[in-house]
Amino acid sequence: MPDETSSVSPAPDGRPTAEQPRWRRDFPVDSEQAAYVGRRDFVKFMLLPSGAFFVGQVWIGLHSLRSGDDGPPLRRVATLTDIPVGGALVFHYPSPLDPCLLVRPDEDTLLAYSQACTHLSCPVQPDVAAGRLNCPCHNGVFDLKTGRPVSGPPRRPLPRINLEVRDGVISATGVEPRT
Repeated sequence: MPDETSSVSPAPDGRPTAEQPRWRRDFPVDSEQAAYVGRRDFVKFMLLPSGAFFVGQVWIGLHSLRSGDDGPPLRRVATLTDIPVGGALVFHYPSPLDPCLLVRPDEDTLLAYSQACTHLSCPVQPDVAAGRLNCPCHNGVFDLKTGRPVSGPPRRPLPRINLEVRDGVISATGVEPRT
């Protein structure tokens, strides 16, 4: 009976098979053939991920066409009489899980921002008299008029909520992401 390891290339250390450790004799891996990849295997490994990416992109495209999502909906927030000058009101937009802050610094101005701090999502608190929004978690401060960070760890401005006022009713119309 011929030796099964005779067709195997020499071990990496160059010693004959009889002098190899027991684990190498029990598991004779042909090191020259171990790195060899046939054309069929190569094509299979190239087509499977490529096909998966293609199918994923088609699914995303069809899903976006089917949903017809035109952005956040128009949602009633409050009336002008609900929020006094110098006051603030918490509401949720665009989903019930997204807290927002509506502030009325003067008679003619309404400002709305996401209430989640851009640093670690702690709720910001308005200080209308000082013209700022404070994050109590890490002493972050945002400018009330622009939503831009003034001090502390936050580096990105708060997302602004677009508002519309008709017949004394304040409605949120969209979210303006900002960088």
